[in-house]
Parts: sequence; structure tokens; C-alpha cells
Amino acid sequence: MAERALRGTRLGATSYENDRNTDLAPRQEVAFECPKGHRFSVPFSAEAELPANWECRICGAIAFTATGDAPSPKKIKPPRSHWDMLMERRTIADLEEVLAERLAVIRGQREPDQAPEPRQSARQRKSA
Repeated sequence: MAERALRGTRLGATSYENDRNTDLAPRQEVAFECPKGHRFSVPFSAEAELPANWECRICGAIAFTATGDAPSPKKIKPPRSHWDMLMERRTIADLEEVLAERLAVIRGQREPDQAPEPRQSARQRKSA
């Protein structure tokens, strides 16, 4: 007879236990508000760390807790440029001095009488 009692049921798919004489873990409901005006609540364990934001169940936007505990924005350091790093190591006077030295090297500090001789191309041949 016991075999007939289970006939037609999906074994393993449905639990036949009931909630009588069981104690559930303590829970708390946290309300969230979406920027678009949607309001919903999510159950959490009483011991859980509560998140400051949650994805809206209706539109998918980021919703914040209804108590108004908005997270403080994190301070973002601006990216340092090459110029910023250079100014940490040198002063403007140092940079002007280095610039003058490099320009002197580039220009070669040639005397007017030391002008380079013009090169002759392969097409021009000297006649003897």
C-alpha cells in the first residue's frame, strides 16, 4: 500500500516536510529606494553585514537603502602627469639651466670660422 501512496509524485522535486517545530534564523528586512522611485525590501540575516546599495528588482538601476545611508564617494587621486613628476624633482630654475645646457650641446657652440664644408654629391666629379 505504501508504494501506491507515492505513485504519481515527483520524488526529490518536492519536499514533504512542513515548517512546524522548526526555528528559522533571525532575519531583518532592509528597504531600498531606486532613483526612479521604485521601493522594495530584501530579507537579510540579523547577523549579516548590510550592503549600502542593491540592484533594483524592477529596472536594474542601483538602489540605495531607504534610511538615507548613502555611501560616501571615495576620494580619487588625479593621475600624475610627466610634468607633475618632473616638478617634484626639479625647480623651474634647474629646468632652465638644463635646457640651456642641452641647447648648447645641440647647437654645438660652433665658432663662425668652423663652419662645416659642403659635401660633394656623387654626381659632381672634380675634373683634373
